[in-house]
Amino acid sequence: MKILALDTSGLVASVAVVEDDNLLAEYTVNYKKTHSQTLLPMLDEIAGMTELDLLSLDAIAVAGGPGSFTGLRIGSATAKGLGLALKKPLVHIPTVEGLAYNLCGVDKLVCPLMDARRNQVYTGIYAFEGENLKVLKDQMAVDISQVAEELNTLGKAVIFLGDGVPVFRERLKELMKVPFTFAPAHLNKQRAGAVAALALQYVRQGRTETAEEHRPDYLRMPQAERERMEREEKYAGRTDDPLDGGAGLRPGGTN
Repeated sequence: MKILALDTSGLVASVAVVEDDNLLAEYTVNYKKTHSQTLLPMLDEIAGMTELDLLSLDAIAVAGGPGSFTGLRIGSATAKGLGLALKKPLVHIPTVEGLAYNLCGVDKLVCPLMDARRNQVYTGIYAFEGENLKVLKDQMAVDISQVAEELNTLGKAVIFLGDGVPVFRERLKELMKVPFTFAPAHLNKQRAGAVAALALQYVRQGRTETAEEHRPDYLRMPQAERERMEREEKYAGRTDDPLDGGAGLRPGGTN
C-alpha cells in the first residue's frame, strides 16, 4: 500500500510517501515561506527523487484540522485536487492525532499543543498501546489552564509537543502537578511521515473518504467571522456601528 501525505496545518509544510510501513521520502520545511509557495514544489521534488508515479498511489492523506485556516485550505485543496484528478480516496487525519503520532510507542501520555491564539491551544490527550493511538481526550480548542487541569486529574507523566510549547512553556511550569517533559526538536512539529503512517491504519480500518466529501475541521470560526459576530452583538439595535455604511444615522437614514 502506497500513501502520499500532506500536512500544512501549522507553521510547517511537510510532504511524505509511505509504502508498506516503509517511509520512502519526507520533505519538511519550517522557514519563512507560505505553504502556497512550498507545497507543490516539495511534492514535485519528492516525486522526481523517488520516481513516483502518482497513479500508483492507493490513497492521499491530509492533516485535516484543526490548525491555520489558510494552511488547512491549501492542504485540503491540494489533496482534493489530486484525489479528483487521480480518482484516489482521501484519508482525513485529525491534525492533533497526526502530531501525537510523532511519539508513537512512548509509555507516557502525549499532549500536542498548537497555538490557537487568544490564550487557547488546539490540543488533545493521547496514549499508545503499541502502535495503536488511544484517544483519551479528543481534539479541542481550550484555554491552556484547562489542559493542565485535565492532565493533573489523570495523574500520569506527560510529554508535550507542538508550536504551542514555546508559547506556553513557562505557564505549564506553573500549572502542572504531574511529571512532564517536552519532545526534542526533530519530533516536536508536524511531520507528514507521521500522518502517512497513521493513515495506513485508517485505510486498513476502512476510514477513507472521497475527494468530494473532504472538508477541513476548523474547530473554531475564522477570526473575521468571530469579530463580525462580536460586532453584531455589540451594536445590536444601535446605529453607530463604525463599519456600517449608515454609521451615525438614525433609522430612516437621516441625522
